[in-house]
Amino acid sequence: MVNFNKPYLTGLETDYIKRAVRSGKISGNGLFTKKCQQFFEERYGFRKCLLTTSCTDALEMAAILTGVGSGDEVIVPSYTFVSSALAFVRQGAKIVFCDSYRDNPNIDPTEIERLVTPRTKVIVPVHYAGVACDMDAIMDIANRYNLFVVEDAAQAIDSFYTGRDGVRRPLGSIGHLAAFSFHETKNIISGEGGMLVVNDPRFIRRAEIIWEKGTNRAEFFRGEVNKYGWVDTGSSFLPSEIVAAFLWAQLENLNEIQAKRRSIWEFYREHLSPFAARRSFALPDIPIYATNNAHMFYLVFSDLAQRSDFIAAMKARDVQCVFHYLSLHSSPFYADKHDGRTLPNCDRFANCLVRLPLFYELDPEIVMRAASEVLS
Repeated sequence: MVNFNKPYLTGLETDYIKRAVRSGKISGNGLFTKKCQQFFEERYGFRKCLLTTSCTDALEMAAILTGVGSGDEVIVPSYTFVSSALAFVRQGAKIVFCDSYRDNPNIDPTEIERLVTPRTKVIVPVHYAGVACDMDAIMDIANRYNLFVVEDAAQAIDSFYTGRDGVRRPLGSIGHLAAFSFHETKNIISGEGGMLVVNDPRFIRRAEIIWEKGTNRAEFFRGEVNKYGWVDTGSSFLPSEIVAAFLWAQLENLNEIQAKRRSIWEFYREHLSPFAARRSFALPDIPIYATNNAHMFYLVFSDLAQRSDFIAAMKARDVQCVFHYLSLHSSPFYADKHDGRTLPNCDRFANCLVRLPLFYELDPEIVMRAASEVLS
């Protein structure tokens, strides 16, 4: 059986974990935490990075930092993972779900502006499959209405956006805040793990306090205060040094991992293009302003029945292909809180999109042989 995903190990993860354990500092914010955070700040120009135990935690920190509370509205795509919305629901906000483009699962900025009200506080663009949302359009809306932008960059490591000014910027560096994931299904992994990126300097000090359980302990360890105490809200968002050590082994091999994933992605695109024209399914759409970090390769069939047939036929040939999100606006938890608008593009992707296996050690020819039998 070709599984949908297989976590890739560089071979140094356990060596670094042993080193972290021997250091005697395993509770977090030690050598490997600092190395990982510095890596992202230097490579991508992020102003401040804080490792977290998950991307969900990073989003929850962002919800606290933006001051979202009861009565506030947060605009979120419906076609996304639950954490994109849940982090703000926990702070008491109302989620206003937005539709996707017709040909792209990302949030449609023309729909965003129609949803802005005096109660809107945050926009959460989700860079689906690591492909950039139209950040110029989104930041323009945010600036005109004085809103915060929190990039959900869970899938978007090492992916970029080229703005109207011609400047290429890393995803996660454009909004006021951003959240990344290092879950085992992502390009770069630590089992579970995430990261908050703080681009707006007014949030930096408070972010570190929230990260350290509402205390100014990090300042104390740097010698900036002579004692630390409880100064704000927060939680145990800081991961252990063992998680950071695992992640560092991955980051050292980022270029190699990305090159291999891109080669698999391009193989799929080249060999599936002829079938797409004949069988009326769509391949991933990469807008001119976006790069492709090869997080995911997906097909979009014309209806649910075709997708179900494809998944079943591939499974019969020992290849695991899977669908993705269900529209959050019609979920059991939020359906009665939604305002009743139909979101046809989100529903279309929920019913018609299927993901192919994509991981470092995959032989894509095996998948293509099975797909060729199914699609011929």
